[in-house]
Amino acid sequence: MASSGTVRAYSTDEGWGIIDGPDVPGGCWVHFSVIAMDGYRHLVPGQSVSFRAEPGAQDGFAYQAVKVWTGDTEPGDQRREDAESTAYDSALALTFDDESSGTDRR
Repeated sequence: MASSGTVRAYSTDEGWGIIDGPDVPGGCWVHFSVIAMDGYRHLVPGQSVSFRAEPGAQDGFAYQAVKVWTGDTEPGDQRREDAESTAYDSALALTFDDESSGTDRR
């Protein structure tokens, strides 16, 4: 069964936070990986959310979120493969000079 709550705190840099709600006394620990949304997944303190949690000790909290969403309807569990991500992406290509060119490398 889904619960409703409010984001108490969320560290975007660290990717985790705490949700308060009547079904999770003392708060519920949440990691960005369980937030059901496309693109950059984060929460904002004071934001209303719905979530599913299970008992589990994480950083001193008795509950851990297994799914969090912000809309009225719980999204499906399947990840959308066609969704564009706004996550950072980087590439590096290394090239080396041909040693047979006679260049002195001292």
